[in-house]
Amino acid sequence: MQIRYIREPTDLQCGQAVLAMLLGKSADEIVRIIGNERETTLREMTSTLRAHGVQISDVRLSAESKSDLPDVCLLSLETPRCWHWSLFCGGVFYDPEHGVMDDFPQCRRKYYWEIHLPERGL
Repeated sequence: MQIRYIREPTDLQCGQAVLAMLLGKSADEIVRIIGNERETTLREMTSTLRAHGVQISDVRLSAESKSDLPDVCLLSLETPRCWHWSLFCGGVFYDPEHGVMDDFPQCRRKYYWEIHLPERGL
């Protein structure tokens, strides 16, 4: 899967940016789809992905290092500033705030939900 990196438009739109990257849309389109321009909830994240044919696990797992992660997953990270949504795909971190990275941004706790993309290749 090819990810087009999207930086969060505002400090409160990391979730919208992650959804946009996964669904091939703009962050503004995601704001309109979910009707929310502020912090997103897990329910908004999972229901939006599922409505667009993306399978996401119901199980939240903890990660210590990059090697703990599946090929594609939604990340919830406790950064120094706040809890933050991010995306891991194919060994690369696509973080709406910190950019495209080889490892986690600075964070204390790391959780993930595995994602299975549809065969049509988002």
